Amino acid sequence: MKTSAAVVPNMEVPRRLQPTPFTLVLPPSPSSSLPLMGAKDDGVGEDSQKSRMISRLPSQDSFTEECSVSEEVLAEEARRKKEDEEAAAKERAAQRQLLATEELVQSERNYLRMLQISCVTIRTNLQKIQPPLANLDSLFLYIEDVMDVSSRFLSLLDQTHVQPGDPMFLETLCNSFLNLSSDIEAAYKEYLSNYNHVSEVENGYKQKEALWNQMVQVIKASAPEVNASSLTFFLVMPVQRVARYPLLLQTIQKHTDPSHPAYALLEQTAHTSVALNCRINEYKRFKEVADKYKKTENLTIKDKIYRLNSHSIAKKTARLSQQLKHETGMAVKLVDEQFDNLRDLFSILESGILQLLEDVEIYLHHLQVFLTCKTEEFDLDMDGEKSPICYKEITTALRQWILPTFEKRVRALIHRPLCALRDLLAGPRNLIRKRLDKLLDYELIEGKSNLSYEEQAVANTYRTMNTLLLNELPQFNGLALQMMWGMLGTFSCLHRDLAADMEQLFQSFAQQLPHSSLSTSAFWEWADSVVLEGARRLQTLCRSVEDSLNGPVVQPLNPSFQQRLKLLTDKHGSGKLYQLLSTVVGSRDLDLNLSKGELVAVISEADTRGDKRRWLVDTGGRRGYVPSSKLIRYHQATDAPPPSPHLTLPDGVSAARRHSYTAEIKPPPRPPGFQLMAAYDFMARGNREVSVRAGEAVQMLEAHDKRGNSEWSLVATRSGQRGYVPSNYLTIMPVGAPPPPLSYQPF
Repeated sequence: MKTSAAVVPNMEVPRRLQPTPFTLVLPPSPSSSLPLMGAKDDGVGEDSQKSRMISRLPSQDSFTEECSVSEEVLAEEARRKKEDEEAAAKERAAQRQLLATEELVQSERNYLRMLQISCVTIRTNLQKIQPPLANLDSLFLYIEDVMDVSSRFLSLLDQTHVQPGDPMFLETLCNSFLNLSSDIEAAYKEYLSNYNHVSEVENGYKQKEALWNQMVQVIKASAPEVNASSLTFFLVMPVQRVARYPLLLQTIQKHTDPSHPAYALLEQTAHTSVALNCRINEYKRFKEVADKYKKTENLTIKDKIYRLNSHSIAKKTARLSQQLKHETGMAVKLVDEQFDNLRDLFSILESGILQLLEDVEIYLHHLQVFLTCKTEEFDLDMDGEKSPICYKEITTALRQWILPTFEKRVRALIHRPLCALRDLLAGPRNLIRKRLDKLLDYELIEGKSNLSYEEQAVANTYRTMNTLLLNELPQFNGLALQMMWGMLGTFSCLHRDLAADMEQLFQSFAQQLPHSSLSTSAFWEWADSVVLEGARRLQTLCRSVEDSLNGPVVQPLNPSFQQRLKLLTDKHGSGKLYQLLSTVVGSRDLDLNLSKGELVAVISEADTRGDKRRWLVDTGGRRGYVPSSKLIRYHQATDAPPPSPHLTLPDGVSAARRHSYTAEIKPPPRPPGFQLMAAYDFMARGNREVSVRAGEAVQMLEAHDKRGNSEWSLVATRSGQRGYVPSNYLTIMPVGAPPPPLSYQPF
């Protein structure tokens, strides 16, 4: 130990090497420090240690300065590295943005090309298939609108002559999409709502194997580069494309620097595309609900019974219960004033449309009846008379040219649009009725805090249907009202044209017609007098025809009927006899059950309560009440009239009784010096008969009634009254002979 201690003062202490910026300072060697650990009490050792500590101080200051310089260099290197990474990230983002932009544009061009192939080439080749395909055009419904909006979008991009790599291209892309967003929504929402129909039609084709194989061959031959095996490959593209717009725009936005000038516009475009898809999906959902509930099913009672089950019965019972609660005030009804106003307006429009259609159809029917009257085909023996010939030519021109043209225009411009509008009323009408059912279901679950899946579906259905009606019903009402005003205006214009044509026609014959030289006021006065005179004659003719058609009805007699007739006549008199028009089935106390044609006698023309609709009658055995509307006064002449001393007819006059009718029977001629008189008094019992006194002279108009029955004769009295009297009450008497004696009074 001493030896080692003595050696230590003579050893040279190693010095620290000067560090370089990238050189690590190594610690002292273990061999040099080991002897120091063994020197404990040697003073020389302490002095040398102090001297070494003093000699180390300048070296530590140098090391600190060198470390600070090294940190600055490292920070600079880290900053440069970060900047390089950021630049590389921006470059990658820009590259991805460019790729996404090019993908949007290029995929749009390919998409449009595929639609053109399907709509032009494939469609044209499919139309050549024999027999022609049913509903082929409905497959391509609205696809032209989709192609048009896609073509306009690409045209806007090509007009600026800016490439996708140019910073201005992004702004051009966003502006083009935003400008066409409303058109894109209008085109795609109709196509997507009709896509279910496209699938149904194509599935119908697939059920016919031979036809489907032929269609597949045509599709493959028309587009060999695509290798498509069905139309769905092409027709589903718009459905996929509209959903891809938000993905592509959001990808471009993701890789676009927020400091880019068009970043805010790009963000707005992405949000617009998302909102556009949401509105399209909402419209499609509304359309599906409308298509589901607007259909009118003509079900038989048997089909409705088959549809009944416990669920439907419970649902209808709950609706009926809720409706009764509304009527009795036990439950509060949800009131929507906006919908109520729209529904009331729809009801008014519906009644107006139906009434207008009915009036137009009656008008056309009358016009058609007038056209069928071919008066010019009748030879009226008017040769040489100018006025009738002119009227005949005018009528011919009206019937053959002017009025048929007018009728065609009315049917094309008024009747057909009204029929189409009437058919369109069924959809809103069914939706309004279904909304009431869904409202009753919704009121039952409105107060619940937690709804089940089925209850939530009921609530969603009601809200959807209510929103659909609030959005669509104002448009329908407005268009329907506009169409009605347009058709009324068109109807007025058609009549104006008709009046102009008729005026031109009459002017060509004006000089040949009578009264053409009269002044305007004198002409209209003459026209009014002629029309009134014609109306008076027509009224007289109608009254005459009515009198002829409404003659008394005589029923054939049988033994039982004669027995009842005699019984009732002896008991009540002939003026109380009535006959049943139809079978009567009693529904109240004391009502009678009688058959058609039975004879009764009226006892009282009201019941005990004063009701004049129920008469008390006697059937010859039973008494009871029958409806007064089922009774008609009985008319029956005597079968065997009493003998009369004045019935001896002169020579040459047949004494055959007129109790049987033949078609050739004519009123008996009145011999010279003789007149037709009433042999007995007869009191009229109805407005179709006439009262005569025995010995009163009458004029024979017809020797039978309207049914050819010779037991009644139509006569006219000297006072001008006309009516029926029994034929056996009449006789022929010499002129100036006294009237027959009043020794017999018939019943």
